[in-house]
Amino acid sequence: MADRFFPNEMPDYIPETSGIISETADGLTKLLHLPFKSVCELLKNSALDLKDAVVRETWINSEKRVQDYTLYTGALGTAFLLFKAYQVISDKHDLALSSQIIKACDSASRASKNVTFICGRSGVCALGAVVAKQAGDEHLFSHYLSEFNQIRLPSDLPYELLYGKVGFLWSCSFLNKHIGEGTVSNSTMREIFADIIKAGRNSGKGRCPLMYEWHGKKYWGAAHGLAGILHVLMDMQMTTDEQEDVKSVLRYMIKGRFPSGNYPSSEGSESDRLVHWCHGAPGITLTLAKAYQVFGNKEFLQAAVDAGEVVWNRGLLKRVGICHGISGNTYVFLALYRITGDAKYLYRAKAFASFLLDKSQRLIAEGFMHCGDRPYSLFEGLGGTAHLFFDMIETAEARFPAYEL
Repeated sequence: MADRFFPNEMPDYIPETSGIISETADGLTKLLHLPFKSVCELLKNSALDLKDAVVRETWINSEKRVQDYTLYTGALGTAFLLFKAYQVISDKHDLALSSQIIKACDSASRASKNVTFICGRSGVCALGAVVAKQAGDEHLFSHYLSEFNQIRLPSDLPYELLYGKVGFLWSCSFLNKHIGEGTVSNSTMREIFADIIKAGRNSGKGRCPLMYEWHGKKYWGAAHGLAGILHVLMDMQMTTDEQEDVKSVLRYMIKGRFPSGNYPSSEGSESDRLVHWCHGAPGITLTLAKAYQVFGNKEFLQAAVDAGEVVWNRGLLKRVGICHGISGNTYVFLALYRITGDAKYLYRAKAFASFLLDKSQRLIAEGFMHCGDRPYSLFEGLGGTAHLFFDMIETAEARFPAYEL
């Protein structure tokens, strides 16, 4: 199991007022003792360099042709990163380049049957509309919104986040957040929401009131399972019965934790190996944190804190990405800091980001760390690291891409 992650030998917490560190200390130790703002300045410089490398490798070197249009591993992920850079740095060149890449993704995705934000057509249209609105291009904004409204969900669409109905529902919520409530009508969203609830109840008869399958497995994690589905459902207005169903599923999952505090990847799994956003404690921590914000139940806060300890102890993965890497796991501590205000979590986010800043290049070069099959992509590679580093600059606005609103 330990071959999946580096032992976390960093102190559990170092206060901001910890004093001067010896000049002979290694680079990571020095970073851990620097004030948060000082580390963020270094992260900003690295984020800008990484952003430029991502654009070069995924856009310029491909001669501005799009093979993979998706947010997950393709060109839309680069556009999303550029939009994040614009939000933080306010360089209009980033916004213009994001729009240019989205236009290419628009053309490349027209024949696609995938409809989600992360892996489908709705991500192109929703991000395109938001970027066009930000740029003040009303014609392009109207185009993307019209294209979004023409998307139809296949009757056999699954329910999970990456390829299913909640992945489209998230696109709707993204538009309403960034453009305005009612951009996608409540009736449209409510119809999809009701269908997801009904399907979950039909499959969840028994101990768990809602259950879903993807490729024959009842997954629990963020990418394909319960955590991701519940996370998106909690963005909606729910009846009392629907709220109780969601809370009961979360309690069922908490009760089904491994003795280690980690969570199974799927119903009945006894393999306690994965501490990823997609499977295991990290994605579930973000959902539990969301549940505490929505419902106010202290049991969900405590469960989120407990799962966060798993991420701290086993989350220094030998990969850089956000789906299954250190960058994604860092968002756990940013979320916990947001809901608790406890400086320990801000330090832990700084610690994971500092580990990436200080060690990842060398570890990748030496073959001890993996950059993903698409090494500059948003979800697998350094695109996600750049996004995290930008988010570290303004932690109040930090959100796991295409998951936290």
